[in-house]
Amino acid sequence: MEGAEEVRLEVRDGVAVLTLDRPAVRNAVDLPTARRIAEAIDELERREDAAVGVIAGAGGTFSAGMDLKALAATGERPTDTARGPFGLCGRPPEKPLIAAVEGAAYGGGFEIALACDCIVAAEDARFALPEVKRGLIAAAGGVLRLPRRLPRNVAAELAMTGEPLAAPRARELGLVNLIAPPGEALPQALELAGRIAANAPLAVRTSKRIVEESATWTEEEMFERQQPLVDLIRDSEDATEGTRAFVEKRAPRWSGR
Repeated sequence: MEGAEEVRLEVRDGVAVLTLDRPAVRNAVDLPTARRIAEAIDELERREDAAVGVIAGAGGTFSAGMDLKALAATGERPTDTARGPFGLCGRPPEKPLIAAVEGAAYGGGFEIALACDCIVAAEDARFALPEVKRGLIAAAGGVLRLPRRLPRNVAAELAMTGEPLAAPRARELGLVNLIAPPGEALPQALELAGRIAANAPLAVRTSKRIVEESATWTEEEMFERQQPLVDLIRDSEDATEGTRAFVEKRAPRWSGR
């Protein structure tokens, strides 16, 4: 399909690596690219040989966000019907997704990173929501997710000034999981992804779901709402296999059931 060559997906040892490859526009996303990202996320969800995804940008930049030249030329915003803005931000995958950020993650690029579960960033990477500088709002999840990841006042400052946040400061604030030397964000993201992929896939996906959904649960209801999901895991074949492997002192053989 159109845009397919600009979004690559390859699987390495249980990890699907999705690479934005539009370096001429700093990996900005137009509508065909957003649709291809959505297709790649769908493929990640389908593939039994991929338990975790990593998204990265080619050419030393994560993503500059929306391709404004394409928007001006076509009037088409980069929104996929099923997965929303940038092919990801409205409905991220059930499987874990890690952002490997080099250079700039601006606008929609930052929103893509915020739609991920973990962020690994090069020490010279930068994050920003500059939409207010263009008379716009970071409506692809930026102003929604950022206050959940950062202290409210810090999130408000970033959303209202449009100024960049350096990766080391983002790490101090808890937004970034790991800081890597320049050029090493992807290898370190793959190492983190490998540690996740080694675990029981059903338990990992359900843990992600509870972490995400429980943010809106009250203290009175949270254990009750968690229980049906916990019961599914306790009754799974993987739970039995995990216990047996521990007793037999061997590596578990997960089935995802």
